[in-house]
Amino acid sequence: MRGRTTVSDIDTQIELLGEKRKTMVAKVNERFASAARRAGLAELDISDAELNEVLAEITARFRDREKRTAGESA
Repeated sequence: MRGRTTVSDIDTQIELLGEKRKTMVAKVNERFASAARRAGLAELDISDAELNEVLAEITARFRDREKRTAGESA
């Protein structure tokens, strides 16, 4: 039989998940920053708006590819 979960237990879980989330976000940020440096993006004189637009296009391209791949395996 499983014991009752207390508010304190839930608070502890929330805190641990928050720390895990921070770590994961930091790793993702580091990965993308590293890729951007390798690709030479840091050296370009490009506005944030232009960069966001290009990254949105890249994201859409990969999402479309995932949808096609998922559709083929269904």
